[in-house]
Amino acid sequence: MVAIIQKRKMRDFDWLVAAMAIGIVSFGAWEIHNAQPTETFWQKQLIGLGIAFVAMLAIAFTDYRRLVEIAPILYALGLVLLVVVLVPGIGMKINGQRCWIKLPGAGQFQPSEFVKIPVVLMLAKYFGKHRSGLLTWKEFFTGCAILGLPMALILLEPDLGQAITYLPLLAVVFFLSSVRMWIVAAALVGCFAGAPLAYTVGVKTGLLHGYKLERINVILDPENADKRGFGYHTWQSMVTVGEGGLTGSRDSEYSQSSLKFLPEPHTDFIFAVTAETTGFVGCLLLLASYAVLLTRLITDARRSRDRTGMLVIMAIVGGLIFQIFLNVGMAVGLLPVIGIPLPLMSAGLSSVLATFIAIGFAISVQLRRFVN
Repeated sequence: MVAIIQKRKMRDFDWLVAAMAIGIVSFGAWEIHNAQPTETFWQKQLIGLGIAFVAMLAIAFTDYRRLVEIAPILYALGLVLLVVVLVPGIGMKINGQRCWIKLPGAGQFQPSEFVKIPVVLMLAKYFGKHRSGLLTWKEFFTGCAILGLPMALILLEPDLGQAITYLPLLAVVFFLSSVRMWIVAAALVGCFAGAPLAYTVGVKTGLLHGYKLERINVILDPENADKRGFGYHTWQSMVTVGEGGLTGSRDSEYSQSSLKFLPEPHTDFIFAVTAETTGFVGCLLLLASYAVLLTRLITDARRSRDRTGMLVIMAIVGGLIFQIFLNVGMAVGLLPVIGIPLPLMSAGLSSVLATFIAIGFAISVQLRRFVN
């Protein structure tokens, strides 16, 4: 009987999702090598892939419903980590941000990447019950509180980019929980109409100043931006993307990244490096790979046996789509630079491991779609 169950699990395991994730990380390691050929970042990325794959299997073969049941405990532990990282001497401060915790002999990890997972589980637990009506105001404010606590702690680091990536997790759950459409419409109108007002008020009150203001101005007025100052990152990324042409540049020795013109080529601007080395065709293939991965995850969500599993997967999908959109938008000069990694492509064990754990949850839901 056990053998039959194990055979069924292996048959139902979503190998396509796993294969696409592994393929994207492997391609990313190659691009990381192109970006930093004299460093060992690409080797660490492949080692991280091995660790992440094992973690994904462990989560996939664990019943997600058990983990959802202990979501409050995992959520509380996540908040503790976000508090601990703010403590001087424990949290590492890099580029003005205290976002990492040093692990002796194991490098460093970024708690804010992992806390997304218990946030998703907490939201799925609360909103996963059978619904027959519209989202109530009590549910609305409870959802905002669940998301608001970790976001507030992340903003104290301060890491605006990472905090923003939490927003789609709640937005997707609200949308799938029958939120009133006038609230959706009001939110969309508020975002588009309120952005110019927020910009003006931020400038006049001094809340928006320094590099944050300048990087927004680069996008609003690229022709007059200081290409050697705050506009340097955006300008160099756009130049790097343009160097690739249709099929990529073959002169890697004199590329923007190799000559150190492009900042953070192996993390924030890995998409620009991809555009330079593989061109427009390579970028399309990469985005197509993401599309296959995300489409398959959505299919798994539709097959879920309960709302909780569906919400877990769709929140993960929403977070990935949003992060891909932001990173690519930064690379091509359509959005301000706010330091967001490209999922599965950018160097960094925390990002890869957290993404694979999230994928493990999606596969766990898929494996149990016929279980009572």
